[in-house]
Amino acid sequence: MVLVTGGTGLVGAHLLLHLAENDENIVAIYRNEKTLEKPKALFTQFQKESLFSKIHWIKADILDIPSLEVAFQNIEFVYHCAAKISFDPKDETLLRKVNIEGTANIVNFCIDRNVKKLCHVSSIAALGDLKDFEIIVTEAMEWNPEMPHSDYAITKYGAEMEVWRGQQEGLQVIIINPGVIFGSMLWKTSSGEFFTKIKNNFPFYTNGCTGYVGVFDVVKIMSLLMKSDIAGERFSLVSENLSFKEIIFILADKMKARKPSIEIKPWMTAIGWRLDWIISVICRTNRKLSNNTAQTIHSHEIISNDKIKNALNYKFQSIDEVITQIVSKNQ
Repeated sequence: MVLVTGGTGLVGAHLLLHLAENDENIVAIYRNEKTLEKPKALFTQFQKESLFSKIHWIKADILDIPSLEVAFQNIEFVYHCAAKISFDPKDETLLRKVNIEGTANIVNFCIDRNVKKLCHVSSIAALGDLKDFEIIVTEAMEWNPEMPHSDYAITKYGAEMEVWRGQQEGLQVIIINPGVIFGSMLWKTSSGEFFTKIKNNFPFYTNGCTGYVGVFDVVKIMSLLMKSDIAGERFSLVSENLSFKEIIFILADKMKARKPSIEIKPWMTAIGWRLDWIISVICRTNRKLSNNTAQTIHSHEIISNDKIKNALNYKFQSIDEVITQIVSKNQ
């Protein structure tokens, strides 16, 4: 029996679809009835409604121990996809609670219930820090606590520490670190904002660079790793490293939208995040641009995918193909 946390999110829902297509016996947790609309809509989009009904849904929360007691009955394998994603400094406490404490709870149950293997979904944000002479980020990079990191990155790194603790206590673990994940436009947050903004003729771009990956590559690799003998490893999942300008222009081409024409310079975002902070304090609104985010969109780090390609002999789908499929599915 397989347990999936975060099954109502982007990765979790696509993972459920992939596992269901492969006749896995699945338990998935959800927090309220309304959140089930998203994965159900995904199954409908791919004409797999009959498979959705085969998933055993249990109302539970990774922060609620009694509900996890029920969810972990007869579980052999766990895919931990649940997490809080936010780059607003106001969410620091919630990020720590969900991402670190929630992961600790999952790890503890896996150990207590003798789960055979745990796959934890982390992020490239939790990878180590480059030294001054380095430009390529690998899984072997060491985390430098003296370097600036977003609260989200810190809590995802903290979650990984809980997973490694589980390994030290005898649990078989795998950690994946996906880049920016592109999937169905059923989700209007996270990477889905790229599509929404381009559709609304967003005029700005930067030349910063990061790694991107399609959600179906992510879930296929998760399943392959769980079925393999590989354990005690982490893998960066990135199909391509592209500049924000390149990715935005690809999106504009596929969506037949106007391409952005105004480059945002570092000095502009330096002013922007400070103004955003002032506005958030005065108006008590959520932050839209933090200092860390402002730096990230100008970063030129390259994320290596050599380790996963060599481990599984895996070939990623190109981002151009991923975006083409997403746009065609949502027209």
